[in-house]
Amino acid sequence: MRGRIVAAGRWCGKNRRLVRRALLAAVVAAVLVGGGTVASVVWIRGGAEGHIYDEAVVPDAPVALVLGTKVDAHGRPSPFLTARLEIAQRLFEAGRVQAILVSGDNMNADYNEPGAMRRWLVDRGVPARKVVLDRAGFDTYDSCARAKRIFGVQRATVVTQSFHLPRAVALCRRLGIDANGVGDETAKRNARRWRVSSAREYGACVKAALDLLSGRDPVRLGPREIGVDDALRDE
Repeated sequence: MRGRIVAAGRWCGKNRRLVRRALLAAVVAAVLVGGGTVASVVWIRGGAEGHIYDEAVVPDAPVALVLGTKVDAHGRPSPFLTARLEIAQRLFEAGRVQAILVSGDNMNADYNEPGAMRRWLVDRGVPARKVVLDRAGFDTYDSCARAKRIFGVQRATVVTQSFHLPRAVALCRRLGIDANGVGDETAKRNARRWRVSSAREYGACVKAALDLLSGRDPVRLGPREIGVDDALRDE
């Protein structure tokens, strides 16, 4: 009997040690993840510092880069995307940009963000020849990398929601584009989606930092495209 009690005591002591070690490992992992997230956010957002403007005072640029987001089953832009397109339309009409590069997801024939964006702009008076499609802007990193490497954009005004803008501008700048940005605030009317999307930016900054540090290629590359060059020449 006494032997069983001793053995049970040893077993409990061993388990307590294992639990303490597991808890310590969990705390260390949480600290490392939290520290990495903070460092990523600071580094990414620091890259956009001084390059985010109100629409009325953003410096002129040859190209507006409008980043894609959800369109519905009928090809209509979501409120978030519509707000971005409205800014780009106003910048174009005011002569603040000469061409608009719409970059989004067209992974398959049934879903076409850039096509919907171009259609919206053309329906509202922007000449079709001034709207250039990037069909492989699958995320912000890919849109910025392709704007530089595939479309030859050197200087641009990035247009998206304000919570997304620091990451988008920083990515473009760190990938070689002289980028400033204008952010939409009107879509805050969709309060729930705004809060959820804003919260996701912390994880998105970690991914952006990893993408930059790895120097990965966009999901889809390809030959140099001259659509932006043609749009800027066609005055």
